Amino acid sequence: MPKVFDDDAVLALPAPGRALRRGLQSVDGRERFLLDVYRGQLRLDKCSYQERVETSIILIRLDVGGRPHTNPDGTGIPGPHLHEYREGYDDRFARPAPPELSAALGDLGTTLEGFLTHCNVQNPPGIQRGLF
Repeated sequence: MPKVFDDDAVLALPAPGRALRRGLQSVDGRERFLLDVYRGQLRLDKCSYQERVETSIILIRLDVGGRPHTNPDGTGIPGPHLHEYREGYDDRFARPAPPELSAALGDLGTTLEGFLTHCNVQNPPGIQRGLF
């Protein structure tokens, strides 16, 4: 579903140990979503990007720089991975991050741009990259 941000304020990547939360809505204004970006405090390359609906349902989450993930069926997923909502399992299943999301993992701002594209966010505002 195409989405837009609630406002056009610049997206400031959070400092280590901090989070960013911004509102999104469907282009027709009927559905509301949230974008969250969480930064690791000790590992500067650790970051999670997620889109939620109804404040608590995670539709999609990209985990970068964290531990491997084990799916409910026992399948292990190493490296950066993508969680997608699955009926009856919420976001507990993950798969390896697709190339368009894992190509620029060293640059959290570029990864955020790719994530927004993957989530079908239209005309995102600029991204302010921090010092770290």
